[in-house]
Amino acid sequence: MAWLEYLLPLIFLFPLAALAVIVVALRNLHDARVRSPFDAHPLREPGQGLRDRLDGAFAGLFLNGALGPIATLAPLVYGMGRMLFASDQDWIEWGLYGMLSTLLVLLFCFLLMRDFQRIRRLKLGLACELAVGQELERLIRPEAHPYYVFHDVPARGTRIDHVVVTPCGVFVVETRARTRPFTPSGKEINLVTVERERLRFPGWSEHAPLEKTRELAQWMAGWLSELTRREVPVMGVLTLPGWDVDARQGPEDLLVVSGKGLAAQLAELCPGEFDNETHDAVIGVLLERAARLERLPERD
Repeated sequence: MAWLEYLLPLIFLFPLAALAVIVVALRNLHDARVRSPFDAHPLREPGQGLRDRLDGAFAGLFLNGALGPIATLAPLVYGMGRMLFASDQDWIEWGLYGMLSTLLVLLFCFLLMRDFQRIRRLKLGLACELAVGQELERLIRPEAHPYYVFHDVPARGTRIDHVVVTPCGVFVVETRARTRPFTPSGKEINLVTVERERLRFPGWSEHAPLEKTRELAQWMAGWLSELTRREVPVMGVLTLPGWDVDARQGPEDLLVVSGKGLAAQLAELCPGEFDNETHDAVIGVLLERAARLERLPERD
C-alpha cells in the first residue's frame, strides 16, 4: 500500500518528538521569583516587571535554541525514512525535504537573533532601573522617616518604575534606557537636549517618554486625590541614566535628569503644598495598595 510508505517513516520521528516534549516541559524550570519567608508572598524589587520579562525572554531563548535543531532535523530524518521504504526514488521530494530544513534553519536563526536583541534591551533597561532605585534608596534612613519609596507600582494597565513620597510632595519616577551612539572616531555621544514636548538624542528624537511620564503623574495625582479627598502635589520625573541632560528648554511640569544625585534633588524639590496630614494619608494609601497586591493570587 502506497500510503504506508508515508506513514512508516514517522517512526523515526518519535525520538525527536520525545525530546521536544521534554524541552517544552523544562522551559519554565528556571524561576527567579523570590518569595518572603514570612508569608510566602512574592517579593518585589526595583525593576521587578523587567526582571519578569527578562526571565520570559531567557525562557524563549532556551526554547528556540533547543527546539531549533530538533525541528531542523525532523524533515531530514523523515526523508531518510522515506528513502528506506519508498519503492521509487523521487529526487524532487528529497530536495523538498532539504529545502524545508534550510527554511527552518533560517527561521530559528531569526528567532534566536530576535531573542538576543530582546534580552540585550531588557538587561539595559533593568540596569538603568536598578541604578535609579539604588539612588532613591538613599532617601530611606531612620532619621528621615517622612521619605518613602515604592517600586514597580501598578497604574492604568502598566507599571510605574518608582513612586517617591517626600515631606514636600509625591514624585512619579520613570526610567528610560537608550543606547549611546559613537562617532566614526569611536567617541561616545551622550548628550540629550530636552524640549517642552520631545527629547533630542544624537540622530533621533522622541515624544513618548515625556508624554507617558506626564500621563502617569496626572493619573497618580487624580488617584491619590480621589482616595485621600485632598489635593496631592505630584510631579513627574524622567531619568535617562548614562546621558548628559540639557534641560534648560525642558517642560516646567516635568523633571528630566540623568538620575545621578536624584535623591538629593528630590529631597529639595517642592511641587506644591503638602501638609503632614496629606503626607500621612498618601503613605497609607500606597502601603495599603502594596499590601493588597501582595495578597492577590499570582498570575503566570
